[in-house]
Amino acid sequence: MKIIFAGTPDFAASALSALIAAGHEIALVLTQPDRPSGRGMKLTASPVKTVALAHGLPVYQPEKLRTSEQQEPLQGINADVMVVAAYGIILPQAVLDLPSFGCLNIHASLLPRWRGAAPIQRAILAGDDATGITIMQMDAGLDTGDMLSIHTTPISAQDNAQTLHDKLATQGAEAIVAALADLPTLQAQRQVQPAAGVTYAEKLKKEEAQIDWQQSADTLCRMIRAFNPFPSAQTTLDGQAVKIWQASVCAGDGVAGEILAVEKDALLVACGSGALRISELQKAGGKRLPTQAFLAGSPLTAGQRFGA
Repeated sequence: MKIIFAGTPDFAASALSALIAAGHEIALVLTQPDRPSGRGMKLTASPVKTVALAHGLPVYQPEKLRTSEQQEPLQGINADVMVVAAYGIILPQAVLDLPSFGCLNIHASLLPRWRGAAPIQRAILAGDDATGITIMQMDAGLDTGDMLSIHTTPISAQDNAQTLHDKLATQGAEAIVAALADLPTLQAQRQVQPAAGVTYAEKLKKEEAQIDWQQSADTLCRMIRAFNPFPSAQTTLDGQAVKIWQASVCAGDGVAGEILAVEKDALLVACGSGALRISELQKAGGKRLPTQAFLAGSPLTAGQRFGA
């Protein structure tokens, strides 16, 4: 098929690579403008742009697609379909109407649950047992279009946002290739999203990442997993910022935030109910370290308190 592809991060780059490998003609790639990144804040191409340039594909990077001038490069392509994955720019109706088969979105949740910007993290935070990929026929709403195919994947107790992202990126790439192979049939059998079960996955905010040790160990464990790698769960110890990267729930009782025990490779810390066994953390200006390595450079003792 002749495709316009729109996407920006690694999740989308996986889908673009799969479509190229499947032999589709990628007539144009849309991605967000290069953004400052890294310590030097140098302008950096998105993962999607990197894949596109590596395959000699034309790239278009508008700030928005609201005006006829901004939409002009899409005119005249006569694309069969537009595939969208984590693009980050709203598509107006004029753009949605351009391709013969419309625009398809690769969404990282089981719609209508977790419409919006951060479905992977919100699913972990909520303690969902499963999530997945929905291939959706796009309309002008926020992830409200009809569903063409649904693909489920379990969320394990060890999954964090990065590992679950990687699973879903692979699943999404496979799902869009399969959908395009049978698109007329899927569109004829499309399902309207049910009104029941709608939830919204709001964009993550850095202030959400501050650990409240009064919460239960179960809640905090999910938070640590959901915010790994961004924005990372954060607390303080002796007035210094500390990031918690990996932890599991264990038995324990004490003042919230209190270090109950210092083991060779873990810290046991009391929560509002239960305790966390912290196995990876990072102090301000330092590296992410397993607890054993962290303690070698920053010894801690039982009775010290996080978040005090």
